[in-house]
Amino acid sequence: SVSKQMKEMEKSGVLKGALSAEQQLALISVCTDLKAAVEGATFIQECTPENLELKKKIFGQLDLIVGDSVILSSSTSCLLPSKLFTGLKHVKQCIVSHPVNPPYFVPLVEIVPHPETDPSTTERTYALMKKIGQSPVKLNREIEGFVLNRLQYAVISEAWRLVGEGVISPTDLDLVMSDGLGMRYAFIGPLETMHLNAEGVSSYCERYAEGMKLVLNTFGPVPEFSGETVQKVNQALSEKIPVVPKVLDARRKWRDECLTGLAKLKTQMKSD
Repeated sequence: SVSKQMKEMEKSGVLKGALSAEQQLALISVCTDLKAAVEGATFIQECTPENLELKKKIFGQLDLIVGDSVILSSSTSCLLPSKLFTGLKHVKQCIVSHPVNPPYFVPLVEIVPHPETDPSTTERTYALMKKIGQSPVKLNREIEGFVLNRLQYAVISEAWRLVGEGVISPTDLDLVMSDGLGMRYAFIGPLETMHLNAEGVSSYCERYAEGMKLVLNTFGPVPEFSGETVQKVNQALSEKIPVVPKVLDARRKWRDECLTGLAKLKTQMKSD
């Protein structure tokens, strides 16, 4: 429950904001009437399941209730703003603010405008996310998968090919990320990595462009994510983490504890 989580966070010193867990909980209320729920709101974040018809229905209802200054925001991870908001009379006030799971420890929020979103809506959303301690990024236009999932799918896709072609075992593949690339990427991105791995980006491109193109040209087609490779990967992962609710939940809890520690470390490194 929210109450239990917030008290645990308070105990481990990672609760955000100036208020205690009790004070924060007192500000949360449940309401089943949409009109009453959004009364007086300046920013509305929709967090329903990833179902286009359901989301469109909710925004259609909100469109009839809200005034001209409230921001209507969706948490969708893959539905494009043009699919969600086109035709709404308050379309200028609509935007996607896609958080990353678990959002309390992974601060990124992708802010994605509809082609008709007013720039002030983007700016206000960005400022709000900053204020509540998230790390917002602005996309200048919508694109399938936004940015986080496009990068994630590029990695998954090559990982899948390498395992499928028998180059490396699934367990070792994951180690390449967790004990290799991932350690670097916890603090700096791929572009800064290039910058630091040579005398700046221009020097990196002069040095490594040919080699990179050579390797990139050997990448195969988009995998099917079916058949033998699924069995191979599933078997390896199930040996490590059996697909049993209790075991999976324990591993997720461990993952979140790791992220808590990393979030603390990152905050500390920033303040240093």
